[in-house]
Amino acid sequence: MQLTKAQRERVESLLSQMTLEEKIGQMNLESPSIVGGFDVSFEELIEMVNDGRIPQEEFVKIMSTATRDFHEDDIRAGRVGAMMGDDPVKANELQKIAVEESRLGIPLMMGFDVIHGFRTVYPIAIAEAGSFEPDLFRRTASMAAKESRAHGVCWNFAPMVDVARDARWGRVSEGPGEDPYLASCFARAKIDGLQGDTSSKENYVAACLKHYVAYGACESGRDYNTTSMANSLLYNAYLPPFKAAVEEGAATVMASFNDLNGVPCTLNRFTLREILKQCWRFPGFVVSDANAIRECVVHGIAGDEPTAGVMAAQAGMDMDMGTEIYLNNLKQAVEDGRLDGAYIDEAVRRILSVKMWLGLFDNPYVPQTQIAANEVIPQSNLALALEAAEKSIVLLKNDDRVLPLDRSKKISLVGTLANKPEEVIGAWAMSWKPSDCVTILQGLKNSGAAVEYFPCGGPDAPVNEEEIAAAAAYGDVIVAVVGETVSMTGEASSKADISMPGEQREMLKKLLATGKPVVALLMNGRPMALDWEAEHLGTMVECWHLGIQMGNAVARVLLGDAAPQGRLASTFPRMTGQCPLYYNHPNTGRPGSKSKFTSRYLDAGFTELFPFGYGLSYTQFRYDGLCVADKGDYLAVSVGLTNTGERAGTETVQLYMQDVVGSIVRPVKELKGFEKVTLKAGESREVSLRLNKADMGFYNDRGEYLLEDGTFRIYAGGNSRDCLMQEITVNF
Repeated sequence: MQLTKAQRERVESLLSQMTLEEKIGQMNLESPSIVGGFDVSFEELIEMVNDGRIPQEEFVKIMSTATRDFHEDDIRAGRVGAMMGDDPVKANELQKIAVEESRLGIPLMMGFDVIHGFRTVYPIAIAEAGSFEPDLFRRTASMAAKESRAHGVCWNFAPMVDVARDARWGRVSEGPGEDPYLASCFARAKIDGLQGDTSSKENYVAACLKHYVAYGACESGRDYNTTSMANSLLYNAYLPPFKAAVEEGAATVMASFNDLNGVPCTLNRFTLREILKQCWRFPGFVVSDANAIRECVVHGIAGDEPTAGVMAAQAGMDMDMGTEIYLNNLKQAVEDGRLDGAYIDEAVRRILSVKMWLGLFDNPYVPQTQIAANEVIPQSNLALALEAAEKSIVLLKNDDRVLPLDRSKKISLVGTLANKPEEVIGAWAMSWKPSDCVTILQGLKNSGAAVEYFPCGGPDAPVNEEEIAAAAAYGDVIVAVVGETVSMTGEASSKADISMPGEQREMLKKLLATGKPVVALLMNGRPMALDWEAEHLGTMVECWHLGIQMGNAVARVLLGDAAPQGRLASTFPRMTGQCPLYYNHPNTGRPGSKSKFTSRYLDAGFTELFPFGYGLSYTQFRYDGLCVADKGDYLAVSVGLTNTGERAGTETVQLYMQDVVGSIVRPVKELKGFEKVTLKAGESREVSLRLNKADMGFYNDRGEYLLEDGTFRIYAGGNSRDCLMQEITVNF
C-alpha cells in the first residue's frame, strides 16, 4: 500500500482540519442497527433464537416488522468512519451523505466478510489451500475483489490466515490449515489478488488479515478460548502468515478475540504496536473484531468500557467495530489526560491513508453501470469457481479402483447433503444466492450420468431403511454423501466429537451390507475422525464445502472428466481424543511407538489417519534419486518422479526439512517448498526445488531469528509421511 506525495499531503491537510470528535468518528465502524418489532435488544433476540427460547419461525415473523437504522445522522455529523454492508444502492446513499453533507466530506469505507468469494462462492479456505496452487489463490481473490467492489464493498474482511492445529475448532474451515509455510503462501497470494491490480479502483479492495494472532490455538479447540504459548512457538508457527501478508502490502489487520498469554489481542501492545507496527513497519490500520473492546471487560483485564477503550487505543487498536466505546469515551479520556491525543492522530492518519489509497476521495460511488450488471454471474467467474472446486477435491481411498465411475453404470445417490443447495457454500459465505448453487445431485444430472436419488439419511436426519433397499435395487454403485452441515462448522461451531455425526455411520453400515460398491463423498468443514470409515470403506473422497459449482466439480471428478489433485492442508486424526494432531510437531525425548513408555495413548494409535499433504490420483507415482547439493546461498534439491499408472495425473511434490540439532527443540518435519507436476502415463521427470539457506532458521523466545550450522534432513515426497530422505551438513 503506497501513497504518492500528494496523497500524503492531502491526508495531513485533512488531519489538521479535523476536530477531536471528527477524528474519533473515523475510528468508529458501524453496522446497520435492527430496530422495531420487538421489545428486547437485537443481540438478546439472537441469543433467544440460539438457545431455543423462540423458534426460527417466530424470529422470521418478528424480523418482518423490523427496520434498519443506517446511522445517517451520525454519518452526517462525522461520527462514522466505516460501515458494514453489501448493497451498492444503499452504499451510494450513505456515501452521498458522508461526502456531500458532512463538514469535511470524508468518504466511508464499506466493509464486509468476503471469506471465500462474494456472489461467486468458491471453496472454503481449508479446501482451496489443498490445491497447493498460489496462482489459483490469487485468481479467486481477484475475482472476489472485483465482485465485492462492484457492490460498494471496498474493504474485505479476508483473508483468514490463522494456523489451526486442532480440528475441534469450528473455524478451521475458514483458514489454510496447519502449516505456516503453506499458510504464508496462501496469505501472500490472497493479498496480491485482493489488492494487486490497482489499474482501476474497480479491481481492488483493502484486504483485512484475520485473526491476529494465535486465535487458531484456542485451548481445547473451543472458540474464543484462551491461548498460551512460548514466544518461540508464536514466532515460528502463528506469526509467519501474517508477516508474509504484511510484506505483501496488506492494508488492514483485524485483531482476534482471544487472550494471548493473559492479554487479550484486542489491547495487546506487544502484538499490535511492538511486532506489527514497529518491527514489521505495518503502514495500515488495525480494526477490532466485533464487540471485542467491550469483551475486554468480560475478560477481566479492564474494569469498565471507558478503561477498555483507552487501553485498546494505547495498544495500537485504530478502529472499534460495533461497540461505540471509542465514540463515547475517547474524547473525555483525552481531555482528562488519560489518553495522549497522539494515539488518536496516528490511528486517523492510518485510516485516512487507506481510504486515500482506495481512491475513495476521488471516486466514492459505485457506477450505475456496475449496479445494473451485478445480477448475472459472468461465465468466467463460474469457470474459475469450477476449477477451484475440482482442484480442491482429495481422493483419500480408491482400493478397488471403483473410481472413476463407468458412465454405463447406474448410480444410486444417497444422503440428504447431496440435494441441499445451502450445504455446498460453506461457513461464512454471505452474499450467495440459492439459485446459483449446484448440488451433487444436480451436478451428476448435468453430466448425463444415470443417477437416481434416495435421501436415506444424513447428519441431522434418521436412517430410512426402505430408501436404502430401493437404492440397492437400482444402482450398480452407491454414492453416499456424508459429513457435516454448514452450521456444524465455522464460528461458534467447535465440537467435542468430530466423528461422523448423527446416524450416518449406521447408514453406511447398512449400505455396505447390500453388497453393492459404496463410494463415500465427504462434505465437511474440518478434518474428521474417520477411523471406522477408513477401515470399512474402500473408496473415500474428501469434497469439503466447495462453493456454488460444487456439484459440477464433484461429478467431473467422479466420472473421470477431471482427475483428483487436491491434498490435505490439515492432518486427519483417527479419534477425536488425538486432537490437536499435526505433522510438524516437536520431537519428544520418547517419540511415539508401540513400546509402553513412549508418547502415546493406551487406547488409540499414535499415528494419524491421513497425513498433511496426502492425496491420491487415478494413477500412481514413484519417487527415486533424491539429491541434495549445497550451492552456497541455497540447497539444490532434485528428485525423480515417474507416473507408473495408466492415466495422466498431477502430483504435488513436497519438500520438507528437519533441523536435527538446534538450540531449541525443532519440528520433526517442516514444509519448505512444493511443485505441482503433471505427467502422462509412463512419463518420468526430474523435479528441481530450491531451499534458500536464509529460510532454514528459526526464532527463539526473544524473537531473534537464528541460523545454526549443523546436520539437516531433507525430505521429498507426495505427503508429509511418505518421503525420501537425505542428510546434509549445512554451514551458514
